[in-house]
Amino acid sequence: MDNSLSPVLILLATAVLVVVVCRILRLPVMLGYLAVGILIGPHAFGWIPDAPSTRHLAEFGVVFLMFSIGLEFSLTRLRAMRRTVFGLGGAQVMASILLMISVGWLFGMDWRAGLALGGILAMSSTAIVSKMLVERAELNLPYGQQMMGVLLFQDLAVVPLLIIIPALASQPDNLPATLGYAMLKATVVLLVLLVFGQHVMRRWFHVVAGQKSSELFTLNVLFITLGLAYLTELAGLSLALGAFVAGMLISETEYRYQVEEDIKPFRDVLLGLFFVTIGMMLNLASVAANLIWVLLALCTLILLKALIVTLLARAFEGNWGVALRSGIGLAQAGEFGFVLLTLADEAHLLHGATMQITLAAMLLSMLTAPFLIQYGEAIARRFSAAEWTNRALQMHQIAIQSMSSTGHIILCGYGRSGQKLASILEEEELRFIALDLDSHRVREAAAAKKSVVYGDAAKREVLMAAGLMRAKVLVVSYEDKHSTLAILRHVKELRPDLPVVVRATDDSNMEMLKNAGAAEVVAEVLEGSVMLASQALLLAGVPLSRVVRHVQENRARRYAMFNGYLRTNDDIEISDEMQPRFLNVLLKMDSAFVSRRLRDAELDTLNVEVKALRRYNVHGAQPSEEMILQAGDVLVLLGLPEALEIAETRLHKGLL
Repeated sequence: MDNSLSPVLILLATAVLVVVVCRILRLPVMLGYLAVGILIGPHAFGWIPDAPSTRHLAEFGVVFLMFSIGLEFSLTRLRAMRRTVFGLGGAQVMASILLMISVGWLFGMDWRAGLALGGILAMSSTAIVSKMLVERAELNLPYGQQMMGVLLFQDLAVVPLLIIIPALASQPDNLPATLGYAMLKATVVLLVLLVFGQHVMRRWFHVVAGQKSSELFTLNVLFITLGLAYLTELAGLSLALGAFVAGMLISETEYRYQVEEDIKPFRDVLLGLFFVTIGMMLNLASVAANLIWVLLALCTLILLKALIVTLLARAFEGNWGVALRSGIGLAQAGEFGFVLLTLADEAHLLHGATMQITLAAMLLSMLTAPFLIQYGEAIARRFSAAEWTNRALQMHQIAIQSMSSTGHIILCGYGRSGQKLASILEEEELRFIALDLDSHRVREAAAAKKSVVYGDAAKREVLMAAGLMRAKVLVVSYEDKHSTLAILRHVKELRPDLPVVVRATDDSNMEMLKNAGAAEVVAEVLEGSVMLASQALLLAGVPLSRVVRHVQENRARRYAMFNGYLRTNDDIEISDEMQPRFLNVLLKMDSAFVSRRLRDAELDTLNVEVKALRRYNVHGAQPSEEMILQAGDVLVLLGLPEALEIAETRLHKGLL
């Protein structure tokens, strides 16, 4: 009992520890699993033997990964991106394979090993690239679309490679017949499953879903996935191919998203185990003995792969700057490369030293991938004049939209929240300029004559071109903590007096955002709960006036700007000129009340109230009258327009 359980406990304990560390360091968890495999495997501490049973369990991780890829397989998406996917992506995979066959021939390597190696190294990391693009809000940029198109073809190219690589192990005389027979079997099996399986799958899922049992639904997904994987293995094909077909069949049904959610825990856990077993394959002693070759292979992999993608992307899209960004982003090895490497190892296509050098170079390339993507723009600017030209043209277009605006509002993001806010601003006849990274959305807005331009609001030069120095308010309407913090950093440096309103999902990052300079953070969860409560109270028979009072009081407690300002008599009509409003005043080095108490300004005599004070790393509502004012402080004043004008003059020039 102890002997059988101890390897599992060791594996679980180290996996949990490394996932925690990777989350803290914001590294891809996959790299952590690989590191665990290296440490606990037979070539390091030897805590877990490289046994067939462990590898068989890890194969299920590949099964669920291929199933997930099948779920993402969309004919509509392929048609929309067919030039990038099949043109650029297909050319990249074929060029990589042909290049490796040629390089292998020069070094005396068998062409079959070169073909397998080319397929292995042609793969890039979908997990790392997609994660970085999402975090950096670059998924909808031209190079982001190029990279995702190439990655999509690489995922599809795994399917024939899963058939070809095992077939390469046969004798050279029998190889054409073996390959032809394997492809024929795969074609027949795929046609039978896809043609007849689609109708059966949809009807069967209707029956299972009709029972309204989540346990039954999950069991059915597991049965379909493993069942089709078993059928393809019986046909002499791979488990992963059957899982891919299962995902494709389900992707065309209305149950796709529920299935994807149900299968995710199994996929992530078993896939983690697969990457652990990959790490166990790495022999550190062999890597150390061949360190020069490993580093040479690493540099060759990154440079050649970046060069192939860049040249092909330039040929297909005609833009050096975009092509170079795509090449840099796809220069690493990928998780499917490990799947194919395992098959090549089982087929004895690669010798021991070649296997270890390839595995080490792939691992190191994936470690460098986040840094290459992060600094891709700087590298592209250094080597591509077109990148400078594109950026200058983009800044020019933004500046044209904003140059005639003074006291306008900069709206970062033009999604659903941004569009709703823009419509309210238009009703109030307030000028705004919206920045968005979705080119399709920008084109639609431009056709509707909206002031929306393409640009990354997290970049300093984009904000400057949008008229940051002349703006009245800046609003971040999308949920991206990293981008928001970058915007706040630029505003604090360039316009510390400019109030920034930030949208957030909840209040978990509220203090951090306020300390970074946000004038206010609007949490959707809290706003939703207030309106949810108001509807419940109304339907429960509570008088409307009391419900409105509850909403006002909750918002007054939540937002400093509303604190103490509640209407007591809604029947009294007051003109706009007699309505209090807010004004942000930045104290400069020569302002009269710097180094003096707030009380000394005697703003209360003007009926002006200090609602909040923003200072670096300090954000307080209704500051004490004994507070000593400093240069750089931003005072948020509430009062009538004429009084606010006098108060601003007094703060800068002193009592008159």
